[in-house]
Parts: sequence; C-alpha cells; structure tokens
Amino acid sequence: MKFSKKVLCFALAAAIGSISLELRADTLTLAHSTWVGYGPFYIARDKGFFEQEGVSIELRIMENTPLKMGAFMAGQVDLVASTADEFPIYMKPGTPVKYFLAVDNSNGGDGVVSNKEITTVGELKGHNVAFEEGSVSQFFINALLLEAGLTQDDISMVNMTATDAGAAFVAGRVDAAVTWEPHLTQGEQTEHGHRLIDSSQKPGLIVDVVAATQETIDQHGDQLKAFVRGWQRALEFLAENPAEGYQIMADGVGGWLADPAEFEAVVTGVEYLDIDRNREMFGSADAPGQLHNTLSDAITIWSGFGKVQVEGLTSNDVLTTDFLD
Repeated sequence: MKFSKKVLCFALAAAIGSISLELRADTLTLAHSTWVGYGPFYIARDKGFFEQEGVSIELRIMENTPLKMGAFMAGQVDLVASTADEFPIYMKPGTPVKYFLAVDNSNGGDGVVSNKEITTVGELKGHNVAFEEGSVSQFFINALLLEAGLTQDDISMVNMTATDAGAAFVAGRVDAAVTWEPHLTQGEQTEHGHRLIDSSQKPGLIVDVVAATQETIDQHGDQLKAFVRGWQRALEFLAENPAEGYQIMADGVGGWLADPAEFEAVVTGVEYLDIDRNREMFGSADAPGQLHNTLSDAITIWSGFGKVQVEGLTSNDVLTTDFLD
C-alpha cells in the first residue's frame, strides 16, 4: 500500500503535534511575584538545569496574591512561590497543600522602623503603625506583638502597602511602619526614625516556599524532585558565576529588579536556601525545624483574624521533606 508524500507529511506533522502537546501537558507552571528570592528559578530555566534534571517549568509572574492563590487552588497553575505565612489564608477544605521547598529567608530585608523614642516592640502599644492587611507585614508585626505579650488590638493599624507605609513614616505621618528595603534604610536615615527590629533578628520568620497541591504531588512527584535538583544547581551556578547569575535573574524577574546592580543590592537582605539549609528549616518529626514554628505562628495568627478556612490545620499537615533527598 503506497502513501503519497502529502499524506506522509500530514502524518508526520500530526505525530510531531502530538508529541508537542504531550510535552506541553507535562510542563509545570510556577507562579510568583517580583522578588529577588525567586531569581534562581530563572537561572535553572535559562541554563537548562530544570530540563536536564527532568522537568519542564513555565515561570509566570503574578503580582495579585488573591488571583494567584485562586488560580493555584483551582488547578490553573501547578506551583506557587510565596511566603510561608500566606498560604493558610487561601487553602480550601478538601484540597491539601504541601510546602516542599524553602527558597529564601529574609535576613534583614524586612522590618519595622519607628520614632526614636519607641525602643522596643512592646512600646508600640497605643501608637499608629502602618502595614498592609492580609500581607506578610501583618503576619510579621503580629508575630512580634505576640512575643511581646500584645495583640494587634493594642496598636492602631494604618492599612497601606509596604512601600506606602515606608513613605508615610519618612513623611512623619505614622509612628512606625512595617516595610522592607529600601524603605527600611530610608526610614532609619530620617532625623526622627530608627530601625526598631528587622528580620535578621528573627531568622526563619519570613521565609519563601514553593507549594503544590497533593494532586500535583501525586501526579508529578518525580518532576518535583527534578525541580528541587534544578534549584540546587542554580544556587551552585550563582556562587561560581555571580555576574552572569545576577544578569540572568534581573532579566528574568524584571520589573523594579531589572537592574542587576539593584537586584544584587536587595539580595543582601535575604539568604538563599540550599538543600542542606532546607533540611534544617524543615527539620524532622522528632526535631521540627524553624519552618514548623513559623507556619504554626501563621495558623494561630490568621485563625485569630478568622482567615483560615481549613479547620484544625497544623504545620504537620502542610510540610513535607519527601523531595529533599
């Protein structure tokens, strides 16, 4: 039986199209915001580390947290990178979520600036403090207040973004602000202000993680292990090739971090977490790590504001070390 060249071409095109569709179907989409902590994803992608390890990753920048988390819970994106405290707000009953990789730890990049006469977190009582409702800034200040024996009810909250909070403090419109760099430095350089506390004094309290639903884990476990290996290789590449690494990360993340020099300057306030540091952060069942404490604090704090929808949620329900081999 003979086939014409046209028929053969159509058959070949169909086969190639089928393979392409299959490859696209196996691609995992990772959503994240514009932040230096996520820069190594772009090294792993652009240097081919993800592909070489056995996973195809599409990186998608999504700045709107509710939309990003909504897409995640609906299965429209496979993975999300965000702060560990944030996910409990958006988890839905019946859709388990797991943190399988910690990517960066805030090491001075976040903090509180206040008027100089306020010298401890406890002395914030009765003062107006600017921070964004539902954000990592709200979690951070509430964790600090909890440690000081206070609650958010003991201060006067002024709801604004971290950038606006920093600007409001510089202008003298609020007594304190929960913000991040470069606004921390700008605040402490004012005549009336100083850095009350920052994340370097509370290691592990603000940490970015990558999460997947249990369904994604069940269907793509090998690919998630490949993702973690690609992350490790990206950090090793950055250590050996910083100039090229910062250029790749700045180009990939873009936005306000598009300048490699600016990107590198902001990185000084974070710690990238390799696999060994991940094992420390996650810990074990017998010896839980800092990430367990941070997540437990987040569940307690957000539950107090009525924002946690999953009843009885604990850190043990969310953390997995299955991919840190």
